[in-house]
Amino acid sequence: MFAGIDWGRPWFDAVRSAALRMDLNAASVIADFNHAAQSLALRNHRGLPLQFVPQADLPEGTAYEEFIGAEGRVPTRDNLHDFFNGLVWLTFPRIKQQLNALQAAQIARDGVGKSRGPARDAATIFDENAALLVLRDNAEGAALEDALRSHRWNEAFVERAAMFGKDAQVWLFGHALMEKLVAPYKAITAHTRIMRAPDSWFDGGEAQRRAWIDETVAATLAKEGLSNAGFTPLPVLGIPGWWPQQDKEFYDDATVFRPKRKPAA
Repeated sequence: MFAGIDWGRPWFDAVRSAALRMDLNAASVIADFNHAAQSLALRNHRGLPLQFVPQADLPEGTAYEEFIGAEGRVPTRDNLHDFFNGLVWLTFPRIKQQLNALQAAQIARDGVGKSRGPARDAATIFDENAALLVLRDNAEGAALEDALRSHRWNEAFVERAAMFGKDAQVWLFGHALMEKLVAPYKAITAHTRIMRAPDSWFDGGEAQRRAWIDETVAATLAKEGLSNAGFTPLPVLGIPGWWPQQDKEFYDDATVFRPKRKPAA
């Protein structure tokens, strides 16, 4: 299952340290996930210890998010999708905790139903397909954000390419997004949440930067909630240095690097 993962790819940077905790030759990832969760003292939003359990432990008729919120147990299959989900729990536990709190609250209020509703839908999109883009909090960072939100792809990825890594860092969060990138293709696009960080964040170590993201995003979700309006699309293989041959022809592909839709009249 793991033989096709190229851990040297930049899109796995966020979860690579968590993956190093795992015995990828074991028959199941659950035991290693539980060992790591215990060592990190992970808990759900109700304060219950987080435990990874087989999918069969999820009672019939109970929603996945509801079960995690009520029991602190994360149903886990031995497949890539749930493997990356577990790695994200180990990497950004506060964000995962807060997303589950939002989802569980919506289910408690509205029931499972056929439709998730806007808040739960946004939480699911975040959980599955989000990227976190951290920009230096200055005029250049603001200009890059405007270019991305306006779909001025050449400006963002070519003219401002030198900003990536130094003044702009992308940390993937969505576990379905990571699963797709095991076999990457050009059209993969993340729902991106943009954050501003001070100079000191860029000077810190990886663990320090990761903890700041986890705490800052979780606190914002707890205070403001979540909607789809805050996301902006990001074709991840367009990020400078993330794919070979990022030439003019590459970025001129309007099926991937789509122009901004004009507001309806």
